[in-house]
Amino acid sequence: MIEIGLPFSDPLADGPTIQASSTQALKNGMTTQFLFEQLKDIRKTVSIPLIIMGYFNPVLQYGVDAFCAKCEEIGIDGLILPDLPLSEYKEHYQLIFEKHNLLNTFLITPQTSEPRIREIDAVSNGFIYMVSSASTTGAKSTFGNDQTDYFNRIASMELQNPQIVGFGISNKETFKTATKTTRGAIIGSAFIKMLSAEGLRGIGNFIKSIRG
Repeated sequence: MIEIGLPFSDPLADGPTIQASSTQALKNGMTTQFLFEQLKDIRKTVSIPLIIMGYFNPVLQYGVDAFCAKCEEIGIDGLILPDLPLSEYKEHYQLIFEKHNLLNTFLITPQTSEPRIREIDAVSNGFIYMVSSASTTGAKSTFGNDQTDYFNRIASMELQNPQIVGFGISNKETFKTATKTTRGAIIGSAFIKMLSAEGLRGIGNFIKSIRG
């Protein structure tokens, strides 16, 4: 799948690389409406799932129903909104998301309790975003025992939704470790760093280097 970032001025879950890219995008004039205009024809060329990741404030400002309707019109499959509380989603927004055929992805961390994880699993119908560690996004060169123990613990819960690991996936080693017990891994900061250094021409080799 492709994760599309919706820039925000205060991206609390993101590390310096994605913060810098969001700041640059906003300086360049990026807005929610402009993003939708950029994506309006994307389904003419892209068939794999598309996920927008951002923060709830721009969605709220745009209008939640209007935002979700626009996503449905374009062909967006789901959203990742790290600062949208589970209780708020269930009480106020779940029916809107479902009306517009949008999956909402929740994050869990090594500190998330089992009851909370199972509550998230029950309300999810896409995948669960497993944050690899209690930190912001950013590339790591390797994972330690704490991370692998966490991955194994979540796998043993036999959740109904597949899990995908994010935060810290940057190379073949971290990708391989993360995907031993999960369905995939999300790469953001390392990808943006590669784009900054090499541009679009570097994408093919970057993906090959991760997959090995």
